[in-house]
Amino acid sequence: MERRPFLASECNELPKAEKWRRQIIGEISKKVAQIQNAGLGEFRIRDLNDEINKLLREKGHWEYRIKELGGPDYARIGPKMLDHEGKEVPGNRGYKYFGAAKDLPGVRELFEKEPLPPPRKTRAELMKDIDAEYYGYRDEDDGILEPLEQEHEKKVIAEAVEKWKMEREARLARGEEEEEENIYAVHEEESDEEGGKEREGEDGQQKFIAHVPVPTQQEIEEALVRRKKMELLQKYASETLLAQSEEAKTLLGL
Repeated sequence: MERRPFLASECNELPKAEKWRRQIIGEISKKVAQIQNAGLGEFRIRDLNDEINKLLREKGHWEYRIKELGGPDYARIGPKMLDHEGKEVPGNRGYKYFGAAKDLPGVRELFEKEPLPPPRKTRAELMKDIDAEYYGYRDEDDGILEPLEQEHEKKVIAEAVEKWKMEREARLARGEEEEEENIYAVHEEESDEEGGKEREGEDGQQKFIAHVPVPTQQEIEEALVRRKKMELLQKYASETLLAQSEEAKTLLGL
């Protein structure tokens, strides 16, 4: 009788790989049925549970090998009945307990204990991986995005220019005179808070509206006079104080 290869990678024939997978499934089914008997004793139950987990891992190797040889992906479409028979300890994935093994001393307590919540990350740990790239500042460093944006920008500009030319030609064809928009014109909504309207001079041209208070010539002259008076006052007041200080020192003999 041909023995099953120790390594699934040693098998290069798909039919034989399928055969060995079916053989392993039969062995798992037999052992799962045996482990339901709680009278086997603790040591025999533990051994059976270890053998079942070992066979499950081997079955996974053969399913991966079958997929490599062009067969079906049993890991995705295969039945999970045997896997569902077992139960994993919370927080310990990979090893399963079957049948009476779930009621063994020390195992029952593991299933009753609630899994510990995942530790909360500190603010420093959360901020550790946040850099300029996280905010998108390095998106153009790869040399791919910028050329694409430039190409798209040229395309959009060309489309806008073409649209403007077509509209301009249509207006000229209808005999409409094209009026240039005055970009320096001040509109009513742009006037000051008092709601002042645009004023026109005697020659009919628009005057610009000041949005800040502008002093008159008389107010400027008065401000200059006040400033000059303050400078003179500070100058002579300082000299007087110095003279008084010197006089006091002389009287005191300092």
